[in-house]
Amino acid sequence: MPADLLIPAAQYVRMSTEHQQYSLNNQQLAIQAYAADHGFSIVRTYTDGAKSGVVLKRRDGLRQLLQDVMNGNAGYRAILVYDISRWGRFQDADEGAHYEFLCKSTGVPIHYCAEIFVNDGALPNMLMKAVKRSMAGEYSRELGVKVLAGLRRLAQLGFKQGGCPGYGLRRMLVSPAGEPKLQLAHGERKSITTDRVILVPGPVAEVECVHEVYRMFIDEKRTVHAIARELNQRNIKYLGTTKWDYTAVYTILSHPKYTGCNRFGRTSKRLGTAAVRTPQVEWIISRGAFAPVVDDSIFQAAQGLLLARTINRSNEELLRALRLLLDRHGRLSARLIKEAPEMPSPSTYRGRFGSVRRAFELVGYGKPEDFGRVDTRRRTQALHEQLIDKIQATFPTEVSIVRPGGRWRPHLRLRSGLVISVLLSRSIAVEGRCPRWQVNPVAHERQHITLLVLLNVTNNTFEEMYVFPFMDRERRFHITSDNVWLKRGEQLRDVDGFTEAVETIRQKTD
Repeated sequence: MPADLLIPAAQYVRMSTEHQQYSLNNQQLAIQAYAADHGFSIVRTYTDGAKSGVVLKRRDGLRQLLQDVMNGNAGYRAILVYDISRWGRFQDADEGAHYEFLCKSTGVPIHYCAEIFVNDGALPNMLMKAVKRSMAGEYSRELGVKVLAGLRRLAQLGFKQGGCPGYGLRRMLVSPAGEPKLQLAHGERKSITTDRVILVPGPVAEVECVHEVYRMFIDEKRTVHAIARELNQRNIKYLGTTKWDYTAVYTILSHPKYTGCNRFGRTSKRLGTAAVRTPQVEWIISRGAFAPVVDDSIFQAAQGLLLARTINRSNEELLRALRLLLDRHGRLSARLIKEAPEMPSPSTYRGRFGSVRRAFELVGYGKPEDFGRVDTRRRTQALHEQLIDKIQATFPTEVSIVRPGGRWRPHLRLRSGLVISVLLSRSIAVEGRCPRWQVNPVAHERQHITLLVLLNVTNNTFEEMYVFPFMDRERRFHITSDNVWLKRGEQLRDVDGFTEAVETIRQKTD
């Protein structure tokens, strides 16, 4: 076929670490053969090497492809992919279908080159595609179960399963029979899959410091904060050049690895979901797996003291301490809790109340006006919560709030399943110049329809609101009220017009 009659197409290739059949070269060869047989000319390649297909985040190649297609300047009229699994092993089959629909709706359909069906919209082919999408996701679920079972078995045998060794400990590479081979330096990984890793005592100075931590805690009855301050005053470095803090000292006092016990499986984070705590009965605990740094009797004495300091205090006692801290400083923050010797750690409040912020709310602190200039970030978070709550309350049957937990920001979801990112931009005052706003795109939300909210000059309420089809910038940038970039969006006068503005933007992108 003459070159001028060929249809320009892009190819998308992805490989995790699954099978040689999915190597990037094998995929490209199959795609090139398909292109030659069907009259396509490959003009652009998007690649995601060593990337999981379970979630979109970190798949820069696919995200760039979607951005180019949605911008309308892709320069090609089709996308060639090896098969369904290379497009993604999304746990929700609708997610993969959603990304495909975004491409098809802009006139850039997807062709699966190695599949037995034709992606032409015919009912039999649509059914086959749906089944293959579900199979691709199920493969990841089954593989995750097998991998976890293998990790648990190795943990039961006393081998360490990833992670940093911790202060006073080092990682030792051993053979499958447990014979020492070499000590791994920071950042080094084992190269032979049959080799294993155990923990061994670290440098003498670090081991002596661990003993000193237990002595100050048990014999001198010092608090965890006081021990951290003492070590910093002695100019003893923690890991690298970092300073000691509550978490560093508490880990040494509470983690059983210092007695030679290998513990695994306290949390679970499967297939891109947020980490969750697992019941203690499901933990893997292998005692005597490593050479101990601290005698078990000393460790148990420390556990008794730690439990006595927090577990016997009621929720009301913890909140009373928080109210006293608020009365003393006029504000609250996790930093203030950490720096107050008489206060439990922020993790105690997270464990009792779900989050530090929730504990703040229970003592009457948490409205936007409660936060001073030094707490601008928390004040913005409070405004963010206030806005999404107001939108959901305005449209109770059409809009829901999704709170993924952990470090993931809450977002909105329409009854149709459409996800809406809510992004607040703080005002930055510059003397002698018009006010401007700082926009910080969120990487894993850029492809979603976005409600951008510009705050007023004091950053304590909403100034202007716009609905955008997606965020077309990757990095932080600044805008002014007359910036032409704002014309990409649909201005929103108040939240009453939220769903209407979203529908208008959706129709434009369709």
